[in-house]
Amino acid sequence: MTYQPKSEFLHVMQTRGFLQDCTDMEGLDDALMGGVVPGYIGFDATATSLHVGSLIQIMMLRWLQQTGHRPIVLMGGGTSKVGDPSFRSDERSLMSDETINANIAGIKSVFSKYIDFDDAIMANNAEWLDGLQYLSFLRDVGRYFSVNRMLSFESVKSRLDREQSLSFLEFNYMILQAYDFSELNRRYGCVLQMGGSDQWGNIVNGIDLSRRMNDATVYGLTSPLLTKADGSKMGKSASGAIWLNEDMLSAYEFWQFWRNTLDADVGRFLRLYTEIPLDEIARLEALQGQEINDAKIVLANAVTTMCHGAAAAGTAEATARETFEAGGAGADLPTVSLSADDFSENGISVAQLFVRAGLSDSGKAAKRLIADGGARMNDLAVTDPGLMILPEAMAAPVKLSAGKKRHALARLD
Repeated sequence: MTYQPKSEFLHVMQTRGFLQDCTDMEGLDDALMGGVVPGYIGFDATATSLHVGSLIQIMMLRWLQQTGHRPIVLMGGGTSKVGDPSFRSDERSLMSDETINANIAGIKSVFSKYIDFDDAIMANNAEWLDGLQYLSFLRDVGRYFSVNRMLSFESVKSRLDREQSLSFLEFNYMILQAYDFSELNRRYGCVLQMGGSDQWGNIVNGIDLSRRMNDATVYGLTSPLLTKADGSKMGKSASGAIWLNEDMLSAYEFWQFWRNTLDADVGRFLRLYTEIPLDEIARLEALQGQEINDAKIVLANAVTTMCHGAAAAGTAEATARETFEAGGAGADLPTVSLSADDFSENGISVAQLFVRAGLSDSGKAAKRLIADGGARMNDLAVTDPGLMILPEAMAAPVKLSAGKKRHALARLD
């Protein structure tokens, strides 16, 4: 029989599909019922923005706050210097302090849209990791770790079973993450670490270390690793990562990602990525045929409003309606600007124009798109990949379409 939680937070986690595993469900439930529980999720600074693959964790922190508890956003200023090896086939490229700090600055801006930091904490593990002395750390922390046990965790075992190298630097990552939990417990009374199910081993290590070093009772909770109904990875699209920062991906493209959700994913995504009541979600996911598109628009508007604001969501929907229903150009479509220097004596090929607009990854891919009949320019089919576009043909913006759902404008500045 499924455990029925008493606390609002665990009830939300369970009913909306966030819950994969918990180290002690009843103990955590009692703690949540007994007072304010500080809980954290860590985010390594591997890029200047997070993408939607991280949005499920952000929503978990948001729900923690919405149900009366205290979220802690931990930025991995220290652990990013190592890189999480969990389930990776190779070692991450090492980043400089300058790159890591720039990435953190970019990532921080998104959290204030989801979390009220008047009652939340944003920490950086560089505060305690950068100053560690190696011998002292080995003596005070390393003695609590069994190499045999570390080798048994699936994230490490799977790498070694494939006979892929795991550096000593990466092997230390799980010790550093465990130390983060112990330090957050000591500094802020943090008793809960959350993360994706690939973090289970790291979380268990942190619980054990916090118990040994701080004599603390702490808990771990994981969410499922999501894939779309077609098996593709969440956070990716045909044109690349779906970033949360608008300087990396326009609000329109973000909206379009959610509008293009597969029918089979609509209900699940509404539960995970919006705060729409469950009874309304049940009604929306029961829609059939063309009506399911109405549910997708509700999803796109709700997720985009939370990330980019209601005005951006409204503009994105209006642009989509103009583009798809009225056949217009859509003023808020992603736009590439060309200068006279981009044109040779004979102009620029239409295939290269699709590449420049981000609708194809390469000239070869653009030619294949054209050969397959999926390319249109100003709503007219493009059949010749060698067609040359002269600057005077772009006196007005040119609408480019790859298939029925991806569009961009090209203009001459």
